[in-house]
This record gives sequence, structure tokens and C-alpha cells, in this order.
Amino acid sequence: MPAIPQIEDFAEDLTALRRDFHAHPELGFQEERTSARVAELLEGWGIAVTRGIGGTGVVGV
Repeated sequence: MPAIPQIEDFAEDLTALRRDFHAHPELGFQEERTSARVAELLEGWGIAVTRGIGGTGVVGV
């Protein structure tokens, strides 16, 4: 049983995201593609996103 029951609702998207990250590695502090993918996924879930935190960081609230 997952620690957060709702995680099962997101499992497929998160697995695809992980696979995408591994297929397209980026250097530290240069994760432009990774940051964009995370932001797009969060926005798709209806989460407000702030981009560019510390360079490539993403915050979802």
C-alpha cells in the first residue's frame, strides 16, 4: 500500500517522467529540458508553477 494513497493516480505519469529523464540526461545546473518537463506535468495536473528558481528550479504549489 502506498504511503500516499493518491500516488497511484499519478504512478503512470511519474514512471514515464522517470524514463524520460533517463533517456535524456542533462548536466547539473543545466537541466533546462528536465525542468520544463516537470513544470508541464505539474501544470497538467492543475498545480500552479513558478519556474527559474535558482536557475532551473521549479516549484509547484
